[in-house]
Amino acid sequence: MRAVEIIEITDNCKSCDHCSSICPTGAITGKLGQKHDINHQKCINCGQCLINCPFNAIQDLNQINKVKQALDDSQKYVVVQTAPAVRVALGEEFGLAPGTSVKGKMFAALRKLGFDQVYDTEFTADLTIMEEGTELIERILRQKGPLPQFTSCCPAWIKYAEDRYPKILPYISSAKSPQQMFGAVAKTYAAQKLNVKPADMYSVSVMPCTAKKYECDRPEMIASGYQDVDVVITTRELAQMIKTAGIDFLNLAEEEADRLIGSSTGAATIFGATGGVMEAALRTAYELLSGETLGKVDFHTVRGLKPVREATVNIPIKELGQTVPVNVGIVTGLKHVDSVIVDVLAGRSKYHFIEVMNCPGGCVNGGGQPIRHD
Repeated sequence: MRAVEIIEITDNCKSCDHCSSICPTGAITGKLGQKHDINHQKCINCGQCLINCPFNAIQDLNQINKVKQALDDSQKYVVVQTAPAVRVALGEEFGLAPGTSVKGKMFAALRKLGFDQVYDTEFTADLTIMEEGTELIERILRQKGPLPQFTSCCPAWIKYAEDRYPKILPYISSAKSPQQMFGAVAKTYAAQKLNVKPADMYSVSVMPCTAKKYECDRPEMIASGYQDVDVVITTRELAQMIKTAGIDFLNLAEEEADRLIGSSTGAATIFGATGGVMEAALRTAYELLSGETLGKVDFHTVRGLKPVREATVNIPIKELGQTVPVNVGIVTGLKHVDSVIVDVLAGRSKYHFIEVMNCPGGCVNGGGQPIRHD
């Protein structure tokens, strides 16, 4: 992949070296007392340096003007999707306590900004769950791909794997991320349903993640023949747009999202926290393999904030007439993934399924979220 300059160190850099200590790939270099630089070939665009810089001296590629141009273009039909982690962070930009959900107000604000359709990425997060869960079953039961299967939702993790461990790529799920699935569905099925030409549709994504700006620009993401997701803005950028437009966010009446195709499940909501993708996929795999509806949908064993966690989930497989233990691993923070990959490539891994998220704690702590130094 070509280097895309998503993250930049500005002239406000105080040369404190904090960013280079956080960078998981060693992409940031510079001596104490000298302005630091980013090697964009090594950078995975995660933005952890940005949200942790004590002097706000690092910035991401601002895409607000692109979105405004599309909204002002009468020839463009502009749709927007919002990730689950955005709704519990956006309120911080307006003085609300961390974790306060402002989903309904967010949908209302997006309509006031002029978007033609306002969607929730939860629906395509469900598609991701179904795809990854089904693919895992095919790998376990029919050897259609090597084990363990790694998750594919985190674009920073995917770039890290491509750059450093190309031999691990066959182990990664072939499923697109929810953002890119949404883009593909929006400009194909939804465009047809809305009677809009794909060439006239402009797809915007609001994400907690700066690496998503890189992901949407990947050349293979053209399901309709056009770029699936045209532009990504972060939680911070959406807040800036709302403030600039003079919208009284806190006093907005709550609204619902438009339906892309149908409703979504609660499983997609937990995608933003480490272990969430794993838990959601396990729910799907369990029901498909066992033929039984789960009485209790929560898999608490895969939750937590430890950088590396593991669990065993016993799944009754109807086709085999026996219960099979499925071993899963969860990695949050790429500084902890190298040893896991080395074991997989050496044939020593006991896992069937491994979730990897670059940002500590998951997408809720993504590089596009509100910056807090407390």
